Amino acid sequence: MNTGLSLDPVEFLKGALEIPSVSGQERAVAQYLAEGMRRLGFTKAWVDEADNARGQIGTGPVQVVLLGHIDTVPGEVPVRLEGQKLFGRGSVDAKGPFVTFILAAASLPPEVLQKLTIHLVGATEEEVPSSKGARYVVDKLKPDYVVIGEPSSWQGITLGYKGRLLVRVRREKDNFHSAHHEPNAAEELISYFVSIKAWAEAMNSGQGPFNQVQYNLRDFRIEHPDTRQLAEMKFDLRLPPRLSVEEAVRHLSAYAPPVLDLDFSGREVPYVGPKDTPLTRALRIGIRQAGGEPVFKYKTGTSDMNIVAPHWKVPMVAYGPGDSTLDHTPNEHLEIPEFLKAIEALRFALTRLAK
Repeated sequence: MNTGLSLDPVEFLKGALEIPSVSGQERAVAQYLAEGMRRLGFTKAWVDEADNARGQIGTGPVQVVLLGHIDTVPGEVPVRLEGQKLFGRGSVDAKGPFVTFILAAASLPPEVLQKLTIHLVGATEEEVPSSKGARYVVDKLKPDYVVIGEPSSWQGITLGYKGRLLVRVRREKDNFHSAHHEPNAAEELISYFVSIKAWAEAMNSGQGPFNQVQYNLRDFRIEHPDTRQLAEMKFDLRLPPRLSVEEAVRHLSAYAPPVLDLDFSGREVPYVGPKDTPLTRALRIGIRQAGGEPVFKYKTGTSDMNIVAPHWKVPMVAYGPGDSTLDHTPNEHLEIPEFLKAIEALRFALTRLAK
């Protein structure tokens, strides 16, 4: 691959991995990435008010947004190159895909950049419910096509993600003697969670993984002040496209006794895009030109696609190198040949969009 400038792809990514960027602490890596885009000849490269790494290249009428995220979950993975594997927190999720975006855009020839304007967004706080970076840009850009930077493997094209709903449940009541035949606050929450589990399993009967409701208990706490008892639990649901956030809230509220206090947040809507659009066709062609065989994927997690899809009603997919089963693990690493193939495939795809 020839970017036209002396910036080694692997060293550029390695440098990004060496800068910690846990959610809320992304500014340093955003500055590094913006400087890299300047060196690669981007028309504009800067860090915006949400600490997003931003770049723009090309002058054409077709507007393409390449939106990845540059924050990571906590947990150090020592950055190192072992053979053809680059280890480091964010190598897969998702600095690797975003650096892929930068290098693919920078390698486009002038005749393509006369037809496309490409907007790079390295978004902040994707790994937490705030999704600060993506929310900041939704009313500032008007794309014709959108690619979200998430690991799909270089031959994979992700068409959809489940939605998400975060739930906090509290119960506070007067203390009483343990000999008194009455469930305590914690037991009331446990009963409620068991009922939600039964509801979800009934909803999942006969459904494949992408169409199932997933539930995950995240936290459970009990406090015993002198005269009161307090219990609180937090859980989240992953929602298939057939179950809207509003419908899930109605179900959860209906199963809750009036004495429970429910709070809902992180309302991310499910999204599934069509298989046949100019964008999916361009990516399929690009992957084949790079020597691969494209496959469509659906993810049971969430991404910034869930945030921007309700605002940008245009062809949209997620794409990027990496094995998503390594997300958040102590073994997170990116295969260098796959990284380079993804740059090549995306460059071919963007060229196709310009025709």
